[in-house]
Amino acid sequence: METRTPAHVEAYLHQHGLPGRIHRFAQGTPSVEAAARAAGISPEQVVKTLLFFVAGQPVVVITIGRARVDYRALARHFGVGRKKVRLADAAQVLAHTGYPVGAVPPLAHAHPAQAVLMDPAVLAHDVVWAGGGADDALLEIPSAALRAATGAQVIPVRREEEKDA
Repeated sequence: METRTPAHVEAYLHQHGLPGRIHRFAQGTPSVEAAARAAGISPEQVVKTLLFFVAGQPVVVITIGRARVDYRALARHFGVGRKKVRLADAAQVLAHTGYPVGAVPPLAHAHPAQAVLMDPAVLAHDVVWAGGGADDALLEIPSAALRAATGAQVIPVRREEEKDA
């Protein structure tokens, strides 16, 4: 399978009439801190897209960048034991989404996930910045449009100790 690029994200936005824009940066944006610095925004406006397998099924989780996902919350949501929830490895992320880890956008994936979940903290910002399909690209998109475009179900997925931070 060919690796996807920011051009795939731009085409997806255009085909679906979505607001959003890809920004390219001279420096890489593979981490929350690097992305925030490059875009001149707060780290809380950076969201990350993670691929999990829950009972063997692919599930995309969109959360604020510094947050850690509560595996127990995912297990409860899907009615499975905690051991049935695992984070995809780099090869699985590339095979499923078409993008390398650190560049995964929240949409325009090579293969659809069984479910897409979004932490409510993402919607606390009118506009968020996500992976843009390459390690020097970010997608700027209104959070409400991102939720609608992905069909995400909004549920708390952050670890408890981070919800008050």
